[in-house]
Formats: sequence, structure tokens, C-alpha cells
Amino acid sequence: MSPSVTVAADPGPFPLPEARVALLVIDMQRDFLLPGGFGESLGNDVTRLQRIVAPLARLLGAARAAELLVVHTREGHLPDLSDCPPAKLRRGNPSQRIGDPGPYGRILVRGEFGHDIVDELAPLPGEPVIDKPGKGAFHATGLAELLDGHGITHLLVTGVTTEVCVHTTVREANDRGYECLVVADCVGSYFPEFHRVGLQMVSAQGGIFGWVADSTAVLSALLASPAPSPV
Repeated sequence: MSPSVTVAADPGPFPLPEARVALLVIDMQRDFLLPGGFGESLGNDVTRLQRIVAPLARLLGAARAAELLVVHTREGHLPDLSDCPPAKLRRGNPSQRIGDPGPYGRILVRGEFGHDIVDELAPLPGEPVIDKPGKGAFHATGLAELLDGHGITHLLVTGVTTEVCVHTTVREANDRGYECLVVADCVGSYFPEFHRVGLQMVSAQGGIFGWVADSTAVLSALLASPAPSPV
């Protein structure tokens, strides 16, 4: 991508500097998206999250074709739950808690079927997968070191949920100096109003946390970029 390639976004054009952009796919895990998983055990309608799979799959394909760094994250814990603070374990009133047996294995435990990413968005060999114990992708992980090692300055942020793990990660990234574009139809929430307001909060006040755009605008910008040079 040349320095002149930008995405039409709110509150203004978002640049895609060559070799500086990564696609971040946050927590597209079975426990959150599939019927019977942890998300549904909290009383949520998981179809609201499933709607973003198709546009995110298209964006993921375009990012791979443009040879962007693609980073996936998964929220979850060690089998002994030693990295799960008691406050998190007690939080809320779900019918099942973290670590309990569920239809896809122990809930949000690393190595279980439900902890992994849905098939439609499965990482390719070589694509980094960051396992995180908290809501933000930077807390207690090596994400910053990974991005800095690749010279990344700009992030296309996708995944779930808009107001929790996505928002926390964007705020963390903003504090660390990364420029973030949240792809509106590639993030999702169980609560439509939280999704709407969460996106508004990102781009408010001239982009206090970052930019917001639909995937169609991002795809147009990626297609306008020069094709990667053959090896």
C-alpha cells in the first residue's frame, strides 16, 4: 500500500501506510458465538454476533491477499484458573461460570473446543494467536511486542464484543500510540444499543479513540492498493 491509500471513515480518512497495518480479530470464539456456549448461558442472543462472521470473513480474505499481518485473540484461562481473578470468576449471574463444564468443554478454558475460534475464521498457519486472560488484548500478553516487532502502527479492529473486549483493546491501543479503525459491521454486541453507542464513543470528539468505517470502505481501500510484489 502506498502512503496515499486511505479508508473513508468517521471522523475523517484513515491512512493505510504500507507495511504498517495489521488486522486484529478479537475473540471470535465458539463459547461466545455458538448456541449453548458461555454467551448464551448469560441469556444473550448469539445470532447477533453470528451476523458479523460473513463480512469479517470477506475482510479477512482481503487482508490476507494484501499481505497484512493478521492477529487473532482468544479470551480464556489456564486449566487451573490461576490467571482468572476471583472478581472475574464471580462477576455476573450466569447459569454456568468460567471453568464449568459446557457443551463445548470447560467454559473459556484454553485448549477446550469452545475456547477456539469458529471454523469460518480459523487462523491460517503462521498467523499469530494471542491468548489473553482479560478483556483487553494488551493486558498480560505479548501483543505490543508482536506489533512493534512487525513495525505496525495502524490497526483494523474487528471481533466481539463491541463494548467490552473490542472497546477495551482500542483504548489500550490508543494509550500505546496505535492508530485504530474499528470496522463497524465486523464488530458485534449482544446489545444493539451498546454496539451503536460504543462505535460513537470511538470516533467522538474528532476521533478520541480512533476511526469507524464499514467493511465496504476498507475493502475498497485494500483493492485500490498495489498488489504485493511476487517473491
